[in-house]
Amino acid sequence: MPRPRAALAVLVPLLALVGLTAPTQATAAPEPVAAGAAAWPPPAPVLDRIDTRDPVVFITIDDGWYHDPEASRILLERQVPASLFVLPEAYSYDAAYYRKLLDHGPSRLENHSTTHPYLNTLDAQGQRAELCGARQRHLATFGAEPRLTRPPYGVFNADTSTAARACGSKAVVTWTHDQTTWTTPPAAPRLQRGDIVLLHFTPTLADDLTRVLAAADAAGLKPAPLRDYVRD
Repeated sequence: MPRPRAALAVLVPLLALVGLTAPTQATAAPEPVAAGAAAWPPPAPVLDRIDTRDPVVFITIDDGWYHDPEASRILLERQVPASLFVLPEAYSYDAAYYRKLLDHGPSRLENHSTTHPYLNTLDAQGQRAELCGARQRHLATFGAEPRLTRPPYGVFNADTSTAARACGSKAVVTWTHDQTTWTTPPAAPRLQRGDIVLLHFTPTLADDLTRVLAAADAAGLKPAPLRDYVRD
């Protein structure tokens, strides 16, 4: 049996040869990056009015199911720069109605989701699918990219703001005054500069537009393009 000192003299060179020398201090592994984290940008701001010194008001019109020629005439004759938060299915059977408004007036098409759900009932990926899906449909049909998002029913959560930004929007927009006639026409609002007015593409849209534009005239305010007043 070899003596211990002799055995050690043989073993050390063998350990070095096969890389089994005593370990050095371990280097900390890098922190893992959450899957998809880079794809989620900072949230978009939520606005119910615009802070501005300009004597302007903002007209927004939602949904898009009823294609009223009289409302279109008013928007074009007065060259109202309305923000049209239209659903893809609402123009799928008559895109020409909206193409005329976009081609011959200052109105712009914005994002109102794909299927009009309560967005706060969906997870982050579900909200992103709703908003990015609508953006893709708008681009495919009109070649126009929405730059603002209105959540259906005005209902949203923190994930909505992040999904809106990820799908190309500068802001999530609600409203200051709802002037849609659902049953009885609402009283004309006392508009102030920066107010955002909500209307809908309903059979009463022409009357609602007339009432709101008269209120803007009475207040010395001019309709202005909403997206131009929202910072990138």
